[in-house]
This record gives sequence, C-alpha cells and structure tokens, in this order.
Amino acid sequence: MQGIENLLDNYRRDFDRYLEELMAAQKIQPGLKKAMSYSLLSGGKRIRPILTLLTCQLLEGNTGAARRVGAALEFIHTYSLIHDDLPAMDDDDFRRGQYSNHLVFGEGMAILAGDALLTQAFQLLLEVELPAERRCRLIGLIVESAGVQGMLAGQVMDLEAENREIDLEELQLIHRNKTGALFQAAILSGALCAECNEQEWQALKNYADKLGLTFQIVDDLLDVIGDSSKLGKEVGQDLKRGKATYPALLGLKESRQRAERAAAQARKSLDIFADRAESLRELVDFVLERSS
Repeated sequence: MQGIENLLDNYRRDFDRYLEELMAAQKIQPGLKKAMSYSLLSGGKRIRPILTLLTCQLLEGNTGAARRVGAALEFIHTYSLIHDDLPAMDDDDFRRGQYSNHLVFGEGMAILAGDALLTQAFQLLLEVELPAERRCRLIGLIVESAGVQGMLAGQVMDLEAENREIDLEELQLIHRNKTGALFQAAILSGALCAECNEQEWQALKNYADKLGLTFQIVDDLLDVIGDSSKLGKEVGQDLKRGKATYPALLGLKESRQRAERAAAQARKSLDIFADRAESLRELVDFVLERSS
C-alpha cells in the first residue's frame, strides 16, 4: 500500500499545481473566481484525474491531453460537491475539512460557482489536443456520464429514494449513476487519449464499474464507522437524512463483503494487461482500505 500511496500523493500534488495554474489563467469575475477556487483547490484525493492519467499511461497515449481531461473532470466533480452540500440538497456544513461553499459565499454564489465550474470544464475539453473525431467522442462520453443519463440521473434517484424503502437493484442503479458514471468517464477518457482495441476498452469499462461500486460502498460505510476528522465532514449524515445506502439495506458486514467482491472483480478485469496495469490494481486496494 505504501507504494501506491506515494504514487497517488505525487500525482495529487501535480494535479493541485495544475489546477492552480488553470484557475490563475481564467478570466472570471473576481468574486466568482474566489468561490470556484475555494472548493476546487481545497484538496481532495484527485482520484478521477489520476485514473484518467494512469489509464492513458497504461495504453502509452497522450499524457498531456489526459492531464487536461483529468482537470476538466475535477472541475465537474467539484461542481457536483458544491451543489450536493446546498441546503436544498444534502445540507452539509463541511467538505474536505472546511466550511461548505455556501456557508462562506452564500447560496447564490455557491450555485453560480458550481455552474461556472461545469461550463469551464467543457471549455477545457474543447481545447484538448486530440484528433477532432476522438475529442468529440470524449466530450460525448463525459456529457453522458455527468448528465441526465449518468450522475444527474443518480442524484435525482437518490433524492427520490430518501425516507422510503428500496431494494438492492434500485440501490445499485442509483450508485451506478451517481458515483460510477464519473469513474467510468475518467477511465474511458484516459483510453480515448490513447489507442485501444475493443477487448481493452471492455476490460477498462468493467474495471471502472467495479471500482466505482467499491468506492461507493466504502463511502457508505465510512459515513457509519468513519472518523470525521479524517473524512473532513460529519459522519452519520446518511442515516439522518434517510438516505439509501448499502449499510442501511444490507448491514455493515455484508456491505463490506460486497465491497471486497467488487474490488476483486475490478482487479480481475485488468488481467489482459498483465503487469502493465499494476498501478491500477493497487489503486483498487487503496480505495477499498481508505479511511477518508
């Protein structure tokens, strides 16, 4: 684990610097830029952009393009967090160890900061140096993953499932869209910054699906048994809001078992890449064992 933690830390620091450079170059009204930067540059694991870059490197692709795509995905992820924390949504006071955006800048500016991050993400994607056809395919993938067929659909289903009983199939559908879609976009975007055949594409798609599931189950578990000082946010909020989660439906033990099975399936998906995919395999263990 130490090896992957060091690798992720190096990539995270690189992406932090890159995001700072991108924001410094943005010509945006100062108050809005401050609100955007507050959340975008507040830390985080940067797992999604790292996945994009690692996938691209696995396939020996254009790492410069992957870096920019990864940054765009982090813009999108951050927008979703700002909006998630709003009183009309999850009403969370803390994110990444600091006050949520709306508590610092007000609800109106927080909404606009999220909107701006989303739209600026697509500006970044338009500037990715890839052949036009592949760039269009990449943008289409991210639109589908972040929009009404992906993350937004999951958010809607999550809201509609509050304080009512749902079955496992519906829970899986919620999280496949709410969390898994952007994981899949990150990994497959990395593949689109390179060349890969249909077998490799399908393997990476399966990997993304199982990694996203692992991440979400662990996230649900941490809201029950996690340490708020490590998580940077209050625990127990899912139960308080009547959220549909794996522990609420299956209990802690079975939820953990399902996370371990999903992790094993994610690692198995990478068999066709042999030792070349070792970093992606180790990242699965990092996600499974994380405490924040």
